[in-house]
Amino acid sequence: MKTSITPDAARHGRSALRLALRATRFIVAAAALAVAMILSACGNSDPLTSKGDCKGDGLVVGSANFPESETVAEVYAEVLRVNGFKVDTKLNIGSREAYIPAVRQCAISVIPEYNGNLLQYLDKNATATSAADVNSALTAALGADLAVGTPAPGEDSDAVVVTKATAERWNLRSIGDLAAHSAEVKFGAPAELQERPGGLPGLKKNYNLDIAANNFVPIADGGGPATVRALVEGQVTAANIFTTSPAITQNNLVVLEDPKHNFPAQNVIPLFNAAKKTDKALAALNAASAKLTTAELIKLNEAVSGSSKTEPKAAAVAWVAAQGLNTPAG
Repeated sequence: MKTSITPDAARHGRSALRLALRATRFIVAAAALAVAMILSACGNSDPLTSKGDCKGDGLVVGSANFPESETVAEVYAEVLRVNGFKVDTKLNIGSREAYIPAVRQCAISVIPEYNGNLLQYLDKNATATSAADVNSALTAALGADLAVGTPAPGEDSDAVVVTKATAERWNLRSIGDLAAHSAEVKFGAPAELQERPGGLPGLKKNYNLDIAANNFVPIADGGGPATVRALVEGQVTAANIFTTSPAITQNNLVVLEDPKHNFPAQNVIPLFNAAKKTDKALAALNAASAKLTTAELIKLNEAVSGSSKTEPKAAAVAWVAAQGLNTPAG
């Protein structure tokens, strides 16, 4: 006897089947998610906390989390690719507390650094300030697992900066020339420069530039737009601005010479994991470093942070070509 199925029964059957399939899919998805979470918990999702490949030929170029570091890292990466290396990048990592351990573990092969700040990180008691003394002390402080290339002539250091009008009015070339005008100088800088050895105490000790407390203007942007505006608009007479700031050329400012090295040298330098520093990689990056003057660093910063807002990689590729570094070294 043939059994007939009513339309309502058919609809209920299809509905039940759909519910069963949905339930099955939900269970499968939930199981997959649980497995993924277990695997994630068992492993470490952050590649910087695990040991990298110290023996392979590939290189990983890293950077700190500010535009100049990222741009120089892209220069390193491009030059290394030109010289036949397989290169990956891990950019905007963060502070030294994050990326120095990553270099030690080979998670990063090489990263742009600044010789003076690197020395202070590795040796808290270091007192060297001149480039020669900093580089000598840095060599001793690196240890067995870190290595460096040749420092670039360009540096991103603290500086005493004035307007061109002030420099011409007082015939200023070096920080010492400003000393005769100490009583008239309003000085703009981060608050910590009041106490830091390389701040007001150092300027007084090394150059007899004596800034009275009521003539110090604390500005908290680290030599950025607020500091530049205060200087250009005459709210301060001199200011602490970093030497590779595009604002220096944009506003025709004058960096006063520091012959007594009040501010520690901050030359750009490639920091390697020692196992990844080969003669070929070193030759490639040393060739790039030789071209990285302070003026060229300013140009790169202007390309990335100025009105054109060029991506760091594009700025680096264009700079490498313009400097004739787009063919293998040697």
